[in-house]
Formats: sequence, C-alpha cells, structure tokens
Amino acid sequence: MSTEEIIVYVLTALAALVVVLTRLRLGRDEGGAGRVHVGRALLGLHTVSGVLALVVWLVFLLGGGSFSEDTENLVGIAALALWWLVALAGLLILVRWLPTRGRHAAGGTEDSWSEGPGLSVLAHVGMAAGVAVFTHAYLASVV
Repeated sequence: MSTEEIIVYVLTALAALVVVLTRLRLGRDEGGAGRVHVGRALLGLHTVSGVLALVVWLVFLLGGGSFSEDTENLVGIAALALWWLVALAGLLILVRWLPTRGRHAAGGTEDSWSEGPGLSVLAHVGMAAGVAVFTHAYLASVV
C-alpha cells in the first residue's frame, strides 16, 4: 500500500468522525451548539449525505477490481459527489459563527465542546481539504 493510499484511508476515517461528531454536537433538541441553531434540514443533509458518502466511498475503495471499470468509475464519481455535498453542507454550517449585527441580533453562546468556532472550523475546512485530496487521488488513479 502506498503512502497516498494510507493518507486516503486516514482521511476517510477522519471524515467519518466529522460526520458523526457534527450530528452529536448539533443534533440535540436544545438548539445545537455554538452561536445559533442549525436547521434540521441542513444538519440532516450533512448527516445523510455523509453516511451515504462513507458507504459508497468504502465500496469504491474496498471493492477495487470486483466491478467492471465502468461500474467502478460510476461508484467513485458518485462517492466524490456525495463527499462534496457533505463538505458544502459543513461549510454552510460554519455560517452560524459569522458575527450578527443589528438591533435584535442575539449574542453568541458557548458550548461544552469548545470555546468558539475552532472545532467546527477545523472539522469542516479539514473536510473540504480532505475531499479535495479524495478527488485528486481519484483523478490520479491512486485509489
């Protein structure tokens, strides 16, 4: 196994962790963590597309050679599309940390996982970077 393949597998595990922890952190009934509530639709999109991306990506990674080339390409492209959807939803979740202005703007709140947006920024910017690595690895035929 090459170094590039190991990096892809490690990033796959980290991406799964981001999807699960985002759901745990923001899926509570008390309105989520951090500054403001994240809508159920956006969180649901992040979770569902994340689980689907993980499953399809693992089928692509672990099923190498057991499919026809066309099927393998289709599975890989579908997995990448789902990963990009997860990354986009994650970046949209970060919008909740933007400062609010105006007379009726609510102040920020803290949560028990972190002080400020550091954990969310690390996770979701890291997810976008990881998906870029997945895309490069796919296009370069590393995986």
